[in-house]
Amino acid sequence: MLHDTQVLCNHGYAVLVSAVTHTPLWAAEHLSRESVRSASHLHRAGSFYEDTRWPGTSHLSDFAHSGYTRGHLAPSADQPDPTAQFETFALSNIVPQTASLNQGQWARIERTVRSLARKEGELYVVTGPAFHTSPIPTIGQSGVFVPSSTWKAVYSPRRGRAGVYVCKNVKGPPRCDTVSVATLIRNTGVNPFPALPDTVQNTFWHLPSPRRLDEGG
Repeated sequence: MLHDTQVLCNHGYAVLVSAVTHTPLWAAEHLSRESVRSASHLHRAGSFYEDTRWPGTSHLSDFAHSGYTRGHLAPSADQPDPTAQFETFALSNIVPQTASLNQGQWARIERTVRSLARKEGELYVVTGPAFHTSPIPTIGQSGVFVPSSTWKAVYSPRRGRAGVYVCKNVKGPPRCDTVSVATLIRNTGVNPFPALPDTVQNTFWHLPSPRRLDEGG
């Protein structure tokens, strides 16, 4: 799946897209206490659009009547200014996600990470899909791959620790777990933080449970 890929840079995140899956394979962000605070004061707005920079882009029609929502990898609510927020609605940042996951536990994980960024001062965050179903289901005429799960890797420079949230992309109540970066690499082949030493990648950081937060947005 790393064949036919392209890195696209935006104001608030970078994303690796695939002409095979017609989805992003990861989106990378740097969150700071200041950027998250700025984002919290920004009016949430945006419309999905096809990314003309990417020949393998999915299309808006692929998601129509598919049974899946358009799930952001880099969340719009992470972005500190209107330009950065607008760019998160490009389909190059979107994967098919069930409504029960996208609007439920995944949204709570996104809020958890923003809260953690305020506490830690800064975080590096990489988010992506995993495709473990055989055969891999697709939607639309483009044949957009549907992830079996989505994951969000988090690294705190202050702590020198990293961990990963992983959620099943199912239509019932989704199950979410936390794993080490090394486990994510073994299961997906994606290393979200290649500069980190093996000791950090292999150490399990028990990330905060999203169920314990009452933050809105």
